[in-house]
Amino acid sequence: MDYIYSLPTSVSFTGKGLLGYAFGPLKQKDLAISYVEVDKGNDTFVISNNITRHFYVLSGTGCFTIHDHKYPVSPGMLVEIPPKVEYCYSGKMKLLLFEKGRWFPGNDTHTKWNPEVMQGDFPCTVDDVSWLTRLVRLRIFGKSPISAFLWHNRRLWNALPASVTALRPIRLYGDFLHTLVRVEGVRGQLFHTYFLRNRAALDLIARLVQRSSVDTLRVAVLGCSTGAEAYSVAWRIRSARPDLKLIFQAVDVSPQAVEVARGGVYSLVAPQFAIEDIFDGVTRAEVEELFDRDGDLVTVKSWIKEGIEWYVGDVGGAEILATLGPQDLVVANNFLCHMDDVAAERCLRNIARLVRPHGHLFVAGIDLDIRTKVARELAWKPMKELLEEMHEGDPHMTCEWPWHYSALEPLNKKRKDWQLRYASAFQLNLEHNPS
Repeated sequence: MDYIYSLPTSVSFTGKGLLGYAFGPLKQKDLAISYVEVDKGNDTFVISNNITRHFYVLSGTGCFTIHDHKYPVSPGMLVEIPPKVEYCYSGKMKLLLFEKGRWFPGNDTHTKWNPEVMQGDFPCTVDDVSWLTRLVRLRIFGKSPISAFLWHNRRLWNALPASVTALRPIRLYGDFLHTLVRVEGVRGQLFHTYFLRNRAALDLIARLVQRSSVDTLRVAVLGCSTGAEAYSVAWRIRSARPDLKLIFQAVDVSPQAVEVARGGVYSLVAPQFAIEDIFDGVTRAEVEELFDRDGDLVTVKSWIKEGIEWYVGDVGGAEILATLGPQDLVVANNFLCHMDDVAAERCLRNIARLVRPHGHLFVAGIDLDIRTKVARELAWKPMKELLEEMHEGDPHMTCEWPWHYSALEPLNKKRKDWQLRYASAFQLNLEHNPS
């Protein structure tokens, strides 16, 4: 039995103003302990449904804002945040965080940005004339009727067998529930990631590379997080075409995530993120092929890491094209879903500018209405090869439908536009690709 826990070498959770390392997993399952390095602060104000949090200040100074009152803190102080209490913190500090109570999706409600870290309108405070949005945000005696409605529906839905939820009337009702969830859900960038996350997409990338006659390939992975997807793509390409000269660039908005990615060192036992395992689904043989191992730590093999350039940047900005240059293959997965619809569409159109004529864009983890609209208007050619396998290839994106705003709707071949709607890989042409 383990009695002593060392500080993990890999980051477990991160944001624009902090990063943290989670100890464990601990034997006491309803207790979580993390070491948090605060550079600016927590991105948002938070209210927890059932978790009591204690923050012990190890070093530095800052302040906690609790119930709209600011409390300055310094080393040696302990801050207790009970459930149902709004809080955030700012400053430059090192903290120990003790969380009592089992975390579950939807436990935390994010109410507004912390202005010390994030600027701009918060998704839930933007005035919207949509009757549906107003209905979802309605409060009666401080309570949300829609939240209660969704909670009861989720319990009923989860009790139904898959054969029933697949029926067309139930599926249509699921679409309605997902619409409510998308309006209610607070968008915020997450940094959960996994190695070999969508094997079908990696297989298609390998096939495209094997069929190509080029001797140099330019590849960009956007929203690379802590590196798992970038390394997975590099591994598949270099395995398929060892002779290929690969110019590989990876970008993320989080400096902390990029720093972890650049190092390429991960723990096999400590959780890499707050709730998930970065090696989920990776076989022992694949671990041996991808990594050099030293005890419980693994380092991405040098032949995979070689030549990858890492950048901190906003892929929604106009300067990204000048930074990276035109690409033969762009991978932009699982971060556009965390933006509001307007920002996601604008960012997707900007990303398309990176792709060379007749190059390929892989873009999963985005609202399907937005992707279909842009693909149709810019005349993208959907890649039909492995289309269905890729759509169903990431269980992390399908298992939470319709209960999470980023969850992926089940494939429906009865739609006339099903191939365009459900394709996540496209070839872009010269005439319609933005310059």
